[in-house]
This record gives sequence, structure tokens and C-alpha cells, in this order.
Amino acid sequence: MYLGLDLGTSELKALLLADDHRIVGVARAPLTVERPQPLWSEQAPQQWWQALEEVMRALGKSHPEELAAVRAIGLSGQMHGATLIDEAGEVLRPAILWNDGRSGAQCEALARAVPRLGEIAGNLAMPGFTAPKLLWVREHEPEVFGRVARVLLPKDWLRFMLSGEAVSEMSDAAGTLWLDVGARDWSDELLAATGLTRAHMPRLVEGSEVSAQLKPELAARWGLRDGVKIAGGAGDNAASAVGMGLVEPGQGFVSLGTSGVVFVSTDRFLPNPAQAMHAFCHALPKRWHQMSVMLSAASAVSWAAKTFRFADEAALLEAAASVPPAQRERCPLFLPYLSGERSPHNNPNAQGVLFGLTHAHGPAEIAYAVVEGVSFGLRDGFDTLRLPEDMPMREMALVGGGARSVWWGQLLADIFGVTLTLYAGSETGGALGAARLAWLADGGSVAEVCTLPPVKQQLVPSIESADVRRTRHARFQALYKSLRDQFQ
Repeated sequence: MYLGLDLGTSELKALLLADDHRIVGVARAPLTVERPQPLWSEQAPQQWWQALEEVMRALGKSHPEELAAVRAIGLSGQMHGATLIDEAGEVLRPAILWNDGRSGAQCEALARAVPRLGEIAGNLAMPGFTAPKLLWVREHEPEVFGRVARVLLPKDWLRFMLSGEAVSEMSDAAGTLWLDVGARDWSDELLAATGLTRAHMPRLVEGSEVSAQLKPELAARWGLRDGVKIAGGAGDNAASAVGMGLVEPGQGFVSLGTSGVVFVSTDRFLPNPAQAMHAFCHALPKRWHQMSVMLSAASAVSWAAKTFRFADEAALLEAAASVPPAQRERCPLFLPYLSGERSPHNNPNAQGVLFGLTHAHGPAEIAYAVVEGVSFGLRDGFDTLRLPEDMPMREMALVGGGARSVWWGQLLADIFGVTLTLYAGSETGGALGAARLAWLADGGSVAEVCTLPPVKQQLVPSIESADVRRTRHARFQALYKSLRDQFQ
């Protein structure tokens, strides 16, 4: 039996996986985000620990025998968050999260200080990454910065609490801007640019390797055996890819979560920082991945559902689907940049826009515009991916909460011009990947562990109305360009 722990932004999920691929049990605990100032996004790490205690109690009640059979634990989680601890291991301030936008000026300073940043880290300096957050702390909270002994990513802080060991792994570390992503090692040059050294960093392992062992007192408290291994684990998207079996070059997915992600596995380091495409290490040795990220995907649909008084997101999607294809070209256009944007614009100041409203437009047309705008934003990210001729795109899965709408999935397939596959169990995401990484750390083989789930449905792009989609996408892109200088 293997336990996967997935530390998200809105919840912590625990999943028990048997070695015949059965998901035996799942437990969840909610998390909240604090936004004390504009652009800020923070969580208290103690909240993560309370959530972990909650899910372990729940599994202990519902599946005590299975929990007692756990041989290894895997971790996945939200990337980029800066969790700062002192020499005694105490947390110095709330963790600054991935969707925090306060460090724009520090990104510019880091880019000037290290002209080779994109070449080394495979990514541009963006406020979401960890390194600019530390520059912000050094400038605005110097007393805190002076006491920093370690900088840990959120899931790695959980590992520290579980084991007493400060360890990270390649996929999550690649999202800090401190890792030489091609070499899979910390970069002294990038660390020095933020006033840090290797001593501030956790030890690095591969995601499928053993990183530490669970503390005996925690094993006793939760009903686990002694000597439970803790795998390196992965950042949330790499973990989701492992959970879906998408680890071979050219395999990828589109994720419709709070943020939107287009992800593809590669067998080499292939950066494209000029278009804000992310090049990260994968969770398995000698593998990397490319990824585009838009900051507001399903969250834009949630915002619109509340703002325009739909009963819920499903009601908005139903209204959007009711707009006949022949009438879609007359719908408004929606720029989905409610939290700024990463790929391809790298613009924390970008804002949402609903453009072209007339008296003829009602709730259904606005709903369609929002869903289409998110889909166009994902397509722009997809276009930043760069695969060489000897590594063709093999398949793209559709995952995340938004994937529950087959209508939206079909619209995405049409806009991308790519077949999207819906697999059974795709909603388990990073927790399943974390459990699989625990299985690998316990001696499982990639071929045995990283299997593809059963296919539920394939969404094949339609050529009907393709000209209308291309025209509206071109207008969508032109609208952003014409308004870009106004987003200040």
C-alpha cells in the first residue's frame, strides 16, 4: 500500500493506492488563502499541518488496516511557494504562494543581475517563482531575511515536519529560479543573485528516489509501521503527469484547474523563455517537461458564475453550450487575465476585459465569451511549446475539474486542433502521482507503475466553423495587444 499526499492551494488530499492500481481511499481537508494586500497571496504553513493531521485521522478511521500496510509516502504540491524557516526550524512568516504578484520589480532586478537567467533556469523571472519572493523579503522585511536558515517549497516543508529532513526534488526545485535545470543541480550564480547560498537550500533527490523516513512518533500516532519511506515526490503538474502515466516524450495534458496548464514530457532540456514557456525537470530521472501556465482558467469561470448570477459553474457552462455555433461569432470577446498572466505574456499587470457588448447580448452569450476566452488563452500557451521533429506530440489528455464538462473539452479540442483524451480517474491528479512515486521509491518499475488509465472518451477536433474560430482567436490576440499599454 502507498500513500500520496497532495498539498494544493484550496485543499490537502490524501490517497491510498494498492499495488494493483486500485485507489483504496481518499481524504480531503480544505485550505484558505489570505490576501492581506493587493497582489498578495499567503498561507500559514501551520494550516497545512493541521490539514494533514485531519486527513490522517480520517484515513485512520476509514481504512486503518490499509494505512498500517503503507510502505512509502509520496508528496506533491503547489509549486513556487516560499516557506522560510530559522535555525530552530520555526516558520518566520506566512508562506508567499505561487499566485502572489508583489515581486514584479524584483523580477526586473533579477533579470538585470543575471542576463543568463533563462539559459540556466529555463524560465523568465516571474512574480510567481520563488527567487523574486526572497528578493522582496530582503528588501521589505530585512529582519526576517537575516534569520532565514532554509527556504522550503510547501510540500518540502511538510516533508521536513514528517521526517526532520530538508529535502527537495528536481521538478519542484526547477520552479524556484535557483536550479540549473539542464544540470539538475542548484546554481551558485542564481543563489548569489538573491543573497543566498547552497546552505539555505534543501538537499536534492529525484522524485522517484527515497528522500527520508517518517518519524517513528508520527508513525505510531497515525497507525503506520516503522521505517516508512518518503519519496522525493513532485510539483503538482509533474505529479499529475505521473498519475496519468504521461511520462514518455511527446505525452502531455491540458489541465482545467484554478489555473490552466498545457504540459508535455520531453527527454531533454528544451527552454523557450522568450514566450514565457516553462522548462522544468520531470519527476523521473533524465526527463524534463515543457509547460505553459495561465493564471485564471476554471477560476475565471467561477468568477463569472458568481458575478453574472449563475447558480454555479455547471449552470454557466450549460448556458454557454446553448449558444448555437452560427451565433458565436457575434458574441463578445473575453480576456481572462483576472490575476495577470504568465504564458505567453509574462504580464502581472494584465487584466480581464469583456469587449463588444450590445443590447443583443444576454447571460448565455457572456457565458460563452468567458469559456471561449479561457480556451483561447490556453491555446496561446499551447503555441509556446516547442518540440523537435524527432519528438512528435503523441497524445494530449484533458484533466482537472473543468474536464468534467465534455462540451468545454470539445470546444478546447476544436480551438487547439488536437484530439484530447479523457481518461478514467483524471480527477485524482497529483495525489495519485505522489502515491505512484512512493511505489517507485519502494522498488517499482516505471513500466509497472506509470500505466495509462482506461480511456473514457476521445474528443476529435471538428472542422465545422473553423474559420470563425480562427477569426475570433485573431481578434482576441489583437485585443490584448491593443490594450497592453493600458494595463498599468
